[in-house]
Amino acid sequence: MKRVKLIVAYDGTNYCGWQIQINGLTIEEVLNKYLSELLKEPIAVIGASRTDSGVHAEGNVAVFDTENRMPSDKICFALNHRLPDDVRIIKSEEVAPDYHPRRQNCVKTYEYKIMNRKIEVPTLRLYAHFCYYPLDADRMREAATYLTGEHDFKSFCTPRKQAEETVRNIYSLDVEKAGDLITIRIVGSGFLYNMVRIIAGTLMAVGMGVYPPSYMEEILDARDRNAAGPKAAARGLTLVSLDYEKEPKKEIRGENKEWSYTLSQEEIVSQKKAYLTIHRCRQEDFDRLLIRVVHQAVRNGAERVYVKDEEMSGRILLDKSYGFYNFRSDDENEEWLVTEK
Repeated sequence: MKRVKLIVAYDGTNYCGWQIQINGLTIEEVLNKYLSELLKEPIAVIGASRTDSGVHAEGNVAVFDTENRMPSDKICFALNHRLPDDVRIIKSEEVAPDYHPRRQNCVKTYEYKIMNRKIEVPTLRLYAHFCYYPLDADRMREAATYLTGEHDFKSFCTPRKQAEETVRNIYSLDVEKAGDLITIRIVGSGFLYNMVRIIAGTLMAVGMGVYPPSYMEEILDARDRNAAGPKAAARGLTLVSLDYEKEPKKEIRGENKEWSYTLSQEEIVSQKKAYLTIHRCRQEDFDRLLIRVVHQAVRNGAERVYVKDEEMSGRILLDKSYGFYNFRSDDENEEWLVTEK
């Protein structure tokens, strides 16, 4: 048995998104069907990003397990001969048996394209959202600056489940205009359900003059979906790439007006240890931050996470469970608390 990784590109126009569902054809269903026929065994792919109906992709990722002896790097060529014209495998390769595309640290890049002119161009209608109202790209660009960094993006997602963690980190958010085409390019650690489309819709509202650019900060603070603008149409969105980290970052910093912390991971590989220093954190966000960052360190390979709260002593309770974790005092240094599962 081996595990094979696929880089998948597709035109999402004729599909009801990635994930298999009862109301229409999906990318996952197509891949399962043609892989099963090619390899002469039942195949079920695991996708990295579950794109919505009508959303396109240039570099989505999926894996599957097979006992077939066909070389992994040749599967893409054989499969492309069978797939419909709007789905292609860019690359196939063997990966570790425990490799999971949704349990790896990665950088995701999306682009949202807007055709901003009086009359729609038919050849672009499936790949760009048409907006006849003039958009001020400079205002949109200024508004985008408020969203970069680590924030709670609850206002910019469609709720699916109450317990979903809504903090995400946007590394860059650019708005470029070339002729009549505006491209919003967003790069981040991950995105919530409909998050990119709601950001695009809100930026368009800023470009129309509905909101001032600074209103983006108020939307973030509200943590309420009703505070943000409309969700933009799916056809303008493309998942460009998923770039996976080969090893954990030595240090991760998170900082905004609600919190500031440093996670040191220099000893994760050698000693399975990580150190979290919370410099400051608003009380209502404290437990969530503690659980989220400790879990990130454990997922990255830490067996023990040492935590120090610089702002207030006694906030971490030794008799309280924080998600999967609780804490005890460190025998060697009383400033630190150490996790116990």
